[in-house]
Amino acid sequence: MGWLIFAVVIWIAGWMLNVRLSQLPKSRLLSLIVPVIFGLTLIGIWEGIVRGFEISPILLPTPSAIAIRFAHSTSILWVDFVQTVIKGALSGYIIGCGSAFLLAIAMDRFDFLKRGLLPVGNFVAALPIVGMAPILVMWFGFDWQSKAAVVVVMVFFPVLVNTVQGLQASDAMQRDLMHTYGASKWTTLIKLRLPAAMPFIFNGLKIASTLALIGAIVAEFFGSPIRGMGFRISTSVGQLALDLVWAEIVVAAIAGSTFYGVIALIEKAVTFWHPSQRGRAN
Repeated sequence: MGWLIFAVVIWIAGWMLNVRLSQLPKSRLLSLIVPVIFGLTLIGIWEGIVRGFEISPILLPTPSAIAIRFAHSTSILWVDFVQTVIKGALSGYIIGCGSAFLLAIAMDRFDFLKRGLLPVGNFVAALPIVGMAPILVMWFGFDWQSKAAVVVVMVFFPVLVNTVQGLQASDAMQRDLMHTYGASKWTTLIKLRLPAAMPFIFNGLKIASTLALIGAIVAEFFGSPIRGMGFRISTSVGQLALDLVWAEIVVAAIAGSTFYGVIALIEKAVTFWHPSQRGRAN
Protein backbone atom coordinates (compact mmCIF):
# COMPACT_ATOMS: atom_id res chain seq x y z
CA MET A 1 0.00 0.00 0.00
CA GLY A 2 2.89 2.34 0.77
CA TRP A 3 4.23 2.06 -2.77
CA LEU A 4 0.81 2.78 -4.26
CA ILE A 5 0.54 5.88 -2.08
CA PHE A 6 4.03 6.83 -3.29
CA ALA A 7 2.85 6.54 -6.93
CA VAL A 8 -0.19 8.74 -6.26
CA VAL A 9 1.91 11.37 -4.45
CA ILE A 10 4.45 11.43 -7.29
CA TRP A 11 1.64 11.85 -9.83
CA ILE A 12 0.02 14.72 -7.93
CA ALA A 13 3.36 16.45 -7.28
CA GLY A 14 4.46 16.16 -10.91
CA TRP A 15 1.07 17.38 -12.16
CA MET A 16 1.05 20.44 -9.88
CA LEU A 17 4.66 21.32 -10.64
CA ASN A 18 4.15 21.17 -14.40
CA VAL A 19 0.98 23.25 -14.10
CA ARG A 20 2.93 25.91 -12.22
CA LEU A 21 5.78 25.85 -14.71
CA SER A 22 3.43 26.09 -17.70
CA GLN A 23 2.17 29.42 -16.33
CA LEU A 24 5.66 30.97 -16.41
CA PRO A 25 6.97 32.90 -19.44
CA LYS A 26 8.33 30.60 -22.14
CA SER A 27 12.08 30.09 -22.22
CA ARG A 28 14.55 27.56 -23.56
CA LEU A 29 15.39 26.31 -20.06
CA LEU A 30 11.73 25.86 -19.20
CA SER A 31 11.14 23.88 -22.40
CA LEU A 32 13.77 21.41 -21.16
CA ILE A 33 12.68 21.25 -17.52
CA VAL A 34 9.01 20.42 -18.18
CA PRO A 35 9.59 17.20 -20.18
CA VAL A 36 12.29 16.10 -17.71
CA ILE A 37 9.86 16.47 -14.80
CA PHE A 38 7.18 14.67 -16.79
CA GLY A 39 9.54 11.78 -17.53
CA LEU A 40 10.69 11.50 -13.91
CA THR A 41 7.05 11.51 -12.80
CA LEU A 42 6.26 8.59 -15.11
CA ILE A 43 9.28 6.67 -13.82
CA GLY A 44 8.19 7.25 -10.21
CA ILE A 45 4.63 6.09 -10.97
CA TRP A 46 6.03 3.03 -12.77
CA GLU A 47 8.18 2.13 -9.77
CA GLY A 48 5.32 2.57 -7.32
CA ILE A 49 2.76 0.59 -9.32
CA VAL A 50 5.07 -2.36 -10.03
CA ARG A 51 6.15 -2.63 -6.41
CA GLY A 52 2.68 -1.89 -5.01
CA PHE A 53 0.89 -4.55 -7.07
CA GLU A 54 3.91 -6.91 -6.82
CA ILE A 55 4.08 -7.39 -10.57
CA SER A 56 6.51 -10.12 -11.58
CA PRO A 57 9.84 -8.80 -12.92
CA ILE A 58 9.41 -11.24 -15.79
CA LEU A 59 6.40 -9.24 -16.93
CA LEU A 60 7.59 -5.74 -16.03
CA PRO A 61 10.78 -4.96 -14.08
CA THR A 62 11.02 -1.79 -12.01
CA PRO A 63 13.02 1.20 -13.27
CA SER A 64 15.45 0.71 -10.36
CA ALA A 65 16.09 -2.90 -11.45
CA ILE A 66 16.62 -1.74 -15.04
CA ALA A 67 19.05 0.95 -13.85
CA ILE A 68 21.03 -1.61 -11.81
CA ARG A 69 21.22 -3.98 -14.77
CA PHE A 70 22.21 -1.07 -17.02
CA ALA A 71 25.08 -0.15 -14.67
CA HIS A 72 26.29 -3.76 -14.48
CA SER A 73 26.09 -4.38 -18.25
CA THR A 74 27.73 -1.28 -19.70
CA SER A 75 30.39 -3.31 -21.54
CA ILE A 76 27.75 -5.49 -23.23
CA LEU A 77 25.56 -2.50 -24.02
CA TRP A 78 28.50 -0.63 -25.55
CA VAL A 79 29.42 -3.55 -27.83
CA ASP A 80 25.80 -3.85 -28.94
CA PHE A 81 25.59 -0.08 -29.48
CA VAL A 82 28.65 -0.05 -31.73
CA GLN A 83 27.42 -3.06 -33.72
CA THR A 84 23.87 -1.83 -34.26
CA VAL A 85 23.99 1.97 -34.19
CA ILE A 86 27.47 2.86 -35.45
CA LYS A 87 28.08 0.06 -37.94
CA GLY A 88 24.55 -0.81 -39.04
CA ALA A 89 22.28 2.20 -38.60
CA LEU A 90 24.72 5.07 -39.15
CA SER A 91 26.51 3.58 -42.16
CA GLY A 92 23.21 2.64 -43.80
CA TYR A 93 21.80 6.10 -43.02
CA ILE A 94 24.71 7.88 -44.67
CA ILE A 95 24.67 5.65 -47.75
CA GLY A 96 20.89 5.69 -48.13
CA CYS A 97 20.38 9.42 -47.59
CA GLY A 98 23.38 10.39 -49.71
CA SER A 99 22.34 8.25 -52.66
CA ALA A 100 18.72 9.44 -52.34
CA PHE A 101 19.83 13.06 -52.46
CA LEU A 102 21.98 12.53 -55.55
CA LEU A 103 19.23 10.61 -57.32
CA ALA A 104 16.72 13.36 -56.48
CA ILE A 105 19.00 15.89 -58.19
CA ALA A 106 19.14 13.66 -61.27
CA MET A 107 15.38 13.13 -61.23
CA ASP A 108 14.83 16.88 -61.05
CA ARG A 109 17.09 17.33 -64.07
CA PHE A 110 15.60 14.51 -66.14
CA ASP A 111 11.82 14.25 -66.04
CA PHE A 112 11.69 10.64 -67.32
CA LEU A 113 13.53 9.50 -64.19
CA LYS A 114 10.92 11.15 -61.99
CA ARG A 115 8.05 9.55 -63.88
CA GLY A 116 9.68 6.13 -63.81
CA LEU A 117 11.24 5.93 -60.36
CA LEU A 118 8.73 7.63 -58.07
CA PRO A 119 6.03 4.97 -58.59
CA VAL A 120 8.65 2.26 -58.04
CA GLY A 121 9.82 4.07 -54.92
CA ASN A 122 6.30 4.22 -53.52
CA PHE A 123 5.93 0.49 -54.15
CA VAL A 124 9.22 -0.42 -52.46
CA ALA A 125 8.53 1.90 -49.52
CA ALA A 126 5.29 0.01 -48.89
CA LEU A 127 7.06 -3.36 -48.59
CA PRO A 128 7.17 -4.65 -44.98
CA ILE A 129 10.60 -4.75 -43.41
CA VAL A 130 9.98 -8.23 -42.00
CA GLY A 131 9.74 -9.41 -45.59
CA MET A 132 12.80 -7.56 -46.88
CA ALA A 133 15.16 -8.17 -43.96
CA PRO A 134 15.58 -11.98 -44.35
CA ILE A 135 16.31 -11.58 -48.06
CA LEU A 136 18.94 -8.88 -47.49
CA VAL A 137 20.51 -10.92 -44.69
CA MET A 138 20.89 -13.84 -47.10
CA TRP A 139 22.38 -11.55 -49.75
CA PHE A 140 24.85 -9.59 -47.60
CA GLY A 141 25.62 -12.06 -44.80
CA PHE A 142 24.98 -12.04 -41.08
CA ASP A 143 27.32 -9.19 -40.09
CA TRP A 144 26.57 -5.45 -40.03
CA GLN A 145 26.60 -5.11 -43.83
CA SER A 146 23.17 -6.73 -44.15
CA LYS A 147 21.78 -4.47 -41.41
CA ALA A 148 23.14 -1.44 -43.25
CA ALA A 149 21.45 -2.69 -46.43
CA VAL A 150 18.10 -2.90 -44.63
CA VAL A 151 18.60 0.65 -43.34
CA VAL A 152 19.42 1.88 -46.85
CA VAL A 153 16.12 0.47 -48.15
CA MET A 154 14.17 2.05 -45.28
CA VAL A 155 15.66 5.55 -45.43
CA PHE A 156 16.18 5.89 -49.18
CA PHE A 157 12.67 6.67 -50.36
CA PRO A 158 11.52 9.06 -47.59
CA VAL A 159 14.55 11.23 -48.29
CA LEU A 160 14.11 10.86 -52.06
CA VAL A 161 10.44 11.89 -52.04
CA ASN A 162 11.00 14.84 -49.70
CA THR A 163 13.98 16.09 -51.71
CA VAL A 164 12.12 15.88 -55.01
CA GLN A 165 9.19 17.73 -53.50
CA GLY A 166 11.47 20.35 -51.95
CA LEU A 167 13.17 21.09 -55.26
CA GLN A 168 9.78 22.23 -56.54
CA ALA A 169 9.27 24.64 -53.61
CA SER A 170 10.66 27.74 -55.35
CA ASP A 171 8.01 29.60 -57.32
CA ALA A 172 8.09 30.59 -60.99
CA MET A 173 8.81 34.26 -60.26
CA GLN A 174 11.97 33.42 -58.37
CA ARG A 175 13.19 31.13 -61.13
CA ASP A 176 12.41 33.76 -63.76
CA LEU A 177 14.41 36.31 -61.77
CA MET A 178 17.43 33.98 -61.72
CA HIS A 179 17.03 33.48 -65.48
CA THR A 180 16.89 37.26 -65.96
CA TYR A 181 20.21 37.59 -64.13
CA GLY A 182 21.69 35.06 -66.57
CA ALA A 183 22.13 32.30 -63.99
CA SER A 184 22.74 28.81 -65.32
CA LYS A 185 20.68 25.80 -64.25
CA TRP A 186 23.36 24.68 -61.79
CA THR A 187 23.66 28.17 -60.34
CA THR A 188 19.88 28.34 -59.93
CA LEU A 189 19.95 24.93 -58.29
CA ILE A 190 22.67 25.86 -55.79
CA LYS A 191 21.63 29.45 -55.06
CA LEU A 192 17.83 29.14 -55.13
CA ARG A 193 16.31 25.70 -55.36
CA LEU A 194 18.46 23.80 -52.88
CA PRO A 195 18.11 26.43 -50.12
CA ALA A 196 14.34 26.46 -50.69
CA ALA A 197 14.31 22.65 -50.50
CA MET A 198 16.23 22.41 -47.23
CA PRO A 199 13.15 22.30 -44.93
CA PHE A 200 11.82 19.39 -46.99
CA ILE A 201 15.19 17.64 -47.07
CA PHE A 202 15.63 17.89 -43.31
CA ASN A 203 12.10 16.64 -42.82
CA GLY A 204 13.09 13.51 -44.73
CA LEU A 205 16.36 13.23 -42.80
CA LYS A 206 14.54 13.40 -39.46
CA ILE A 207 12.06 10.73 -40.52
CA ALA A 208 14.94 8.57 -41.74
CA SER A 209 16.84 8.99 -38.45
CA THR A 210 14.14 7.06 -36.59
CA LEU A 211 13.66 4.50 -39.37
CA ALA A 212 17.40 3.76 -39.47
CA LEU A 213 17.58 2.53 -35.88
CA ILE A 214 14.35 0.54 -36.20
CA GLY A 215 15.59 -1.13 -39.38
CA ALA A 216 18.97 -2.08 -37.91
CA ILE A 217 17.44 -3.62 -34.77
CA VAL A 218 14.70 -5.52 -36.62
CA ALA A 219 17.21 -6.86 -39.18
CA GLU A 220 19.24 -8.42 -36.36
CA PHE A 221 16.25 -10.58 -35.44
CA PHE A 222 16.79 -12.50 -38.69
CA GLY A 223 20.44 -13.36 -38.16
CA SER A 224 23.47 -11.65 -36.67
CA PRO A 225 26.75 -12.42 -34.92
CA ILE A 226 26.68 -12.77 -31.14
CA ARG A 227 26.37 -9.04 -30.58
CA GLY A 228 23.95 -6.28 -31.48
CA MET A 229 20.89 -4.77 -29.85
CA GLY A 230 18.38 -6.85 -31.81
CA PHE A 231 20.33 -10.05 -31.09
CA ARG A 232 20.54 -9.21 -27.39
CA ILE A 233 16.84 -8.41 -27.14
CA SER A 234 15.76 -11.65 -28.84
CA THR A 235 18.09 -13.86 -26.78
CA SER A 236 17.33 -12.08 -23.51
CA VAL A 237 13.60 -12.55 -24.01
CA GLY A 238 14.23 -16.26 -24.42
CA GLN A 239 16.25 -16.25 -21.18
CA LEU A 240 13.55 -14.20 -19.37
CA ALA A 241 16.15 -11.50 -18.65
CA LEU A 242 13.65 -8.68 -19.14
CA ASP A 243 15.76 -6.17 -17.23
CA LEU A 244 18.48 -6.50 -19.89
CA VAL A 245 15.85 -6.15 -22.62
CA TRP A 246 14.68 -2.90 -21.08
CA ALA A 247 18.29 -1.74 -20.70
CA GLU A 248 18.76 -2.25 -24.45
CA ILE A 249 15.52 -0.36 -25.08
CA VAL A 250 16.85 2.53 -22.98
CA VAL A 251 20.05 2.60 -25.07
CA ALA A 252 18.00 2.56 -28.26
CA ALA A 253 15.78 5.39 -27.01
CA ILE A 254 18.78 7.52 -26.02
CA ALA A 255 20.55 6.85 -29.32
CA GLY A 256 17.44 7.58 -31.38
CA SER A 257 16.65 10.78 -29.49
CA THR A 258 20.25 11.98 -29.78
CA PHE A 259 20.36 11.16 -33.48
CA TYR A 260 17.12 13.05 -34.11
CA GLY A 261 18.29 15.98 -31.97
CA VAL A 262 21.56 16.32 -33.89
CA ILE A 263 19.67 16.45 -37.19
CA ALA A 264 17.28 19.04 -35.73
CA LEU A 265 20.20 21.21 -34.54
CA ILE A 266 21.81 21.06 -37.97
CA GLU A 267 18.47 21.96 -39.53
CA LYS A 268 18.17 24.98 -37.25
CA ALA A 269 21.64 26.18 -38.23
CA VAL A 270 21.08 25.66 -41.97
CA THR A 271 17.47 26.91 -42.24
CA PHE A 272 17.67 29.76 -39.72
CA TRP A 273 15.98 31.98 -42.30
CA HIS A 274 12.84 29.84 -42.51
CA PRO A 275 9.72 31.20 -40.71
CA SER A 276 9.29 27.99 -38.73
CA GLN A 277 12.76 28.32 -37.24
CA ARG A 278 12.27 31.98 -36.41
CA GLY A 279 9.06 31.06 -34.62
CA ARG A 280 10.86 28.42 -32.54
CA ALA A 281 13.59 30.87 -31.62
CA ASN A 282 10.98 33.17 -30.11
